[in-house]
Amino acid sequence: MSALMSSYGRLPVTISHGEGVWLWDTDGKRYLDGHGGIAVCALGHANQALAQAIAEQASQLLHCSNYYHIPVQEQLGEKLCQIADMDSVFFCNSGAEANEASIKIARLHGHKHGIENPAIVVMENAFHGRTLATLTATGNRKIQAGFEPLVPGFVRAPFADIEALERIAATHRNIVGVMFEPVQGEGGVMPAQQGYLSAVRELCNQQNWLMIVDEVQTGIGRTGKWFAHQHENIKPDVMAVAKALGGGVPIGACLASGAAADLIQPGSHGTTFGGNPLACRAGLTVIDEIEKGQLVERAGVLGTRIIEALKKRFDHAPEVVSVRGKGLMIGIELANPCGALAVQAAEAGLLLTVTADNVVRILPPYIMTDQEADELVEKLSGVISHFLGQSGDAVPA
Repeated sequence: MSALMSSYGRLPVTISHGEGVWLWDTDGKRYLDGHGGIAVCALGHANQALAQAIAEQASQLLHCSNYYHIPVQEQLGEKLCQIADMDSVFFCNSGAEANEASIKIARLHGHKHGIENPAIVVMENAFHGRTLATLTATGNRKIQAGFEPLVPGFVRAPFADIEALERIAATHRNIVGVMFEPVQGEGGVMPAQQGYLSAVRELCNQQNWLMIVDEVQTGIGRTGKWFAHQHENIKPDVMAVAKALGGGVPIGACLASGAAADLIQPGSHGTTFGGNPLACRAGLTVIDEIEKGQLVERAGVLGTRIIEALKKRFDHAPEVVSVRGKGLMIGIELANPCGALAVQAAEAGLLLTVTADNVVRILPPYIMTDQEADELVEKLSGVISHFLGQSGDAVPA
């Protein structure tokens, strides 16, 4: 019997080691990693530059309290602000913590402007984390159940519906910000339509709301831009980043610009481990390797290649509702629940996740070759076709 809490419904796979886009289990079976540790392993596995940087940093200094200056933290902060065009950053340990910091900044913004009970607009089908505040902001009743009472101060709206936001603006005087993902990940890989982010930016300017963008999954190059909001050439007031930033070393970051960048002051927020030398050295190395390999652009090219190939494969399959995504954040929506597909894919040597009950989610490393991308399409197409055939549905030719 395991000593671990039953937090996860684990697949019958025990991973031993990895190299590039491949993982091996303890029985020696090889798997193509189609979800990169849930959008974490942008550089793949056992990247030598990252491994060397971590080893060097571990031999020098693993941890130093934030009561003192940490040079590598300053360097990573400057680099992140440069590629994001933001003004300041708070480092933490995860995406949920980065979103918590975003929520706290929004509440500080509201109180600064005399709003006694500030509220943030959040989206249906969103996912922002599993702390009590981010769980409340998340638009999934299933994962909220059992954790009541939830945290007050949130107003829910349909995703990517600017008219709904305008109606909320007309009826709620205590709104201080809008928080959303440019592409909903756990919600089924749902990109906002082009123009929505620009419309939200304009509305926030009009209402003195903070535009809070959750780029935990979309950030650090996954969609073919450093950050997904850059596809519309706008800038948020607050942004959360994590996942790919550390390449597997836990790190999160909350970035802010303009007046929002000055709201956190000594005593108002903090963390023990956030921004420690090891995590920041990993983050710097990940960004350097992405820049050297031009992997942001590569993620966009690979994503187009995979999406177009999948669309061609399933164009005449009635049980495949949609193939969609941005860059290497790809979803294949089926007409019926397909949770069992993850197990069948693992049996076929492909690791993936199923989200929103019926969406196959693909989040592979950016370093994938064209040949490996084509192999992913072949394996995935075969698994889906087999699954649909088992279900008695049409199988694409």
